[in-house]
Amino acid sequence: MTLSDHPAITADRAHVWHHLTQHRRFETTDPLVFVEGQGLRLRDAPGREFLDATSGGVWTVNLGYGRASIAQAIHDQLVRLPYFAGTAGTVPAALYAARLVSKMPGLSRVYYSNSGSEANEKVFKMVRQIAHRHRGGRKSRILYRARDYHGTTIAALSAGGQPQRAAQFGPLTPGFVEVPHCLEYRRQWPEGDYGARAARAIEEVILREGPDTIGLLCLEPITAGGGVIVPPEGYWPLVQDICRRHDILLHIDEVVCGLGRTGAWFGYQHYGVKPDFVTLAKGVASGYAAVACTVTTEAVFDLFKDDPNDPLGQFRDISTFGGCTAGPAAALEVLRIIEDEGLVENAARMGARLLDNLRALQARHTAIGEVRGKGLLVGIELVSDRGLRTPAPEAAVQQVVAEALARGVILGATTRAIAGFNNTLCLAPALIATADDIDRIADVIDRSLAHVFGTADTRTTPCE
Repeated sequence: MTLSDHPAITADRAHVWHHLTQHRRFETTDPLVFVEGQGLRLRDAPGREFLDATSGGVWTVNLGYGRASIAQAIHDQLVRLPYFAGTAGTVPAALYAARLVSKMPGLSRVYYSNSGSEANEKVFKMVRQIAHRHRGGRKSRILYRARDYHGTTIAALSAGGQPQRAAQFGPLTPGFVEVPHCLEYRRQWPEGDYGARAARAIEEVILREGPDTIGLLCLEPITAGGGVIVPPEGYWPLVQDICRRHDILLHIDEVVCGLGRTGAWFGYQHYGVKPDFVTLAKGVASGYAAVACTVTTEAVFDLFKDDPNDPLGQFRDISTFGGCTAGPAAALEVLRIIEDEGLVENAARMGARLLDNLRALQARHTAIGEVRGKGLLVGIELVSDRGLRTPAPEAAVQQVVAEALARGVILGATTRAIAGFNNTLCLAPALIATADDIDRIADVIDRSLAHVFGTADTRTTPCE
């Protein structure tokens, strides 16, 4: 195969170390190098056009590409003031914090950093410091859920339920304990009320480990990269009740789900949950700037004001790039656009259309075991035997992704997460997606599945 002599591709091949990528293949094939984007469309260096059904590969560019007003807001703020450390305030950080918490009743304080991993680590550090200062060193341990993902740092990987992500990075941070996932399609218990049973499984871990040792439960509202898992009915109210009864703080990681992705401002708001911590990143600035937020209640905040004369009394943490003003400046404009264009509502409408389209495909493709999602966060679990629910081989799932790419649509898939279960296609098109965009995504998935798994089953019998 002849390799491209495009200067950007040549430089990329020679010098860029890509994320999550085995580079041996670039000895014979070109890396994918994007040049520009508009809306949901991207153009690469050779000039090919793609419809991006992943919002930048990792569910981030929620408002689509080419948003000049966000770029202008960043430009104007950087000229005015680019940075000051978070030990002082800046105008965009103050204004965005006020606007953000107005969407989050019960929460009142925003701590800035620059990535979802970092935002989650702030919570872990807060909980540990609370344990030392207010709980006699007890209740420092942190519960996390199988299949959930909370970031790439060592502590975030220690709180992650995706073993392949953490493989070969140990020893991991002690004090993190796993609770079972709640994916009903992969039932772990035979009882009928699966939501209640999955919630009780969390309490069983708490009782086994000792409630006086557990300070925090950290969950995604809807599991994203672990297979797009929508919690069963009844799960969340019981989870919250369990936390309250055992005096455990509740941390909801909204890095993927937040800011309209699920058809609500925040994923937890579908379930009436009242968290103690919420973490945000990705869609906060729609990928136009790096910014993350750890949002807390006033009650949590007040725990760090108990003794102003103690030099260890405050939250003893800083994030260098949490002081950048570009992030909150972009985030303010993102909020305006979401409101003015009705994008939370559009995500709900287009998400329903996408689910309908995919369930129609499920009736024809036996390789589709289950379609699940909320808003524009959707997963398609692929199987090699629908009756037995045997996961499709990861190589076959990746072949579907490759076939879709060849047809001009970028799909995501669970990868390097859970051995034997990297079999879910992941869709997260920008919140501006139109009906035509949604229909094209489904059509390309239809064709790609047929190519990889064989001709679609044209019968319309109900799926198992």
